[in-house]
Amino acid sequence: MRKLFTVLLVMAVVCGTLFASGSQEAAGAVVGNAAKPVIFFNRQPSDPTTGEIQMDVMEWNDKTYYVGFDAAGGGAVQGQLIVDYLASADPAVVDRNGDGVIGYVLCIGDVGHNDSKARTQGIREALGTWNGSTDPGQAVEGSANVGGTQMKVVELASMAMTGLDGSTWNANAATDAMLNWATSLGNQIDMVISNNDGMAMGCLQASNYPEGVPIFGYDANADAIEAIGAGRLTGTVSQNVDAQATATLQVIRNLLDGLTGNDVIAKGITEPDQYGNKISADMEYLPETKALLAANTGVNASNWTEYQAGARDAGIKQTDAETKRVILTIYNSADNFLSSSYVPALQYYAPLLNLDLTIVQGDGQNEASCLDRFTNLNSFDAYAINMVKTNSGWDYLDKLQY
Repeated sequence: MRKLFTVLLVMAVVCGTLFASGSQEAAGAVVGNAAKPVIFFNRQPSDPTTGEIQMDVMEWNDKTYYVGFDAAGGGAVQGQLIVDYLASADPAVVDRNGDGVIGYVLCIGDVGHNDSKARTQGIREALGTWNGSTDPGQAVEGSANVGGTQMKVVELASMAMTGLDGSTWNANAATDAMLNWATSLGNQIDMVISNNDGMAMGCLQASNYPEGVPIFGYDANADAIEAIGAGRLTGTVSQNVDAQATATLQVIRNLLDGLTGNDVIAKGITEPDQYGNKISADMEYLPETKALLAANTGVNASNWTEYQAGARDAGIKQTDAETKRVILTIYNSADNFLSSSYVPALQYYAPLLNLDLTIVQGDGQNEASCLDRFTNLNSFDAYAINMVKTNSGWDYLDKLQY
């Protein structure tokens, strides 16, 4: 019924535009909210249990897209980063208690989030501990090449890092978990792995973090990159935040400039747009899910300087496009990746593309923290949505029907 209603509503908007008065045509036809660009980003509309993409949300109108990164590919990159580290490590050093087993603990971000699932799966597949589930505690005995010696690998403990306020990917929860793990598991812990940098850095804040134990994160946040340089963090994965942020804005710019078809996801992204802009990083478009994805790269001591803060994509320069207004939601103002990396990138590139951003930031727990401020929608030309829960897309779209 929702889809039928949406189709009828869009038809009504189109018909209303076609029969607009001469004065309206002269001033520019009025476009209803239901026909404006809607870009979901960072959290793909999906079922939190099965991970299935919600295509009824993605087919809201022909100007609805998702911008993110290759989650499955990123999980594989993180897994390979860990495997490569072990392959060149000294078994006598990595195996702290000499029991012939590499034991690791795992910080899971959000059991209902596709990205978290992909990273957990990538880690477990790489280490041979994958048993078909991404849930905490669901791992089997694996093995890995450690400095030329094949050794057993065991996931000693894993848990979803949920804060006292219900927020997920919580760094403080990771600190508490690490305190407990280091106390209860002692020198059985040979490695610490996290679904993101925020939780990895939280682990390092534990007063009893075992010195010298390798730890891997994901996101390539500025503090994590510096921690690699200082020898505190072993590795992370860059999901090319500048490419993601720019692509989110570029797709909006293209749609507002009237581009259609392949031009929407190509101009300024895989080929120069009319202003001469083009994202430098690789992007891939998946038409079956209307998703534009950035590639991932591993970061460790050998290349961390290439990812230090301050560098922006030189391929994006100031345009002379007409200024348009965009309201953009961030699911959690305390999310380390979004607050320290994604938002600053948005704030840098938006003025270059002449997009006037209004950023709404939630609490990471209640959808209402974003929805209640997702208001005055008639005054915006486009909408960029980062949900608290991945299956909340219709809560936002319903507000655009009026």
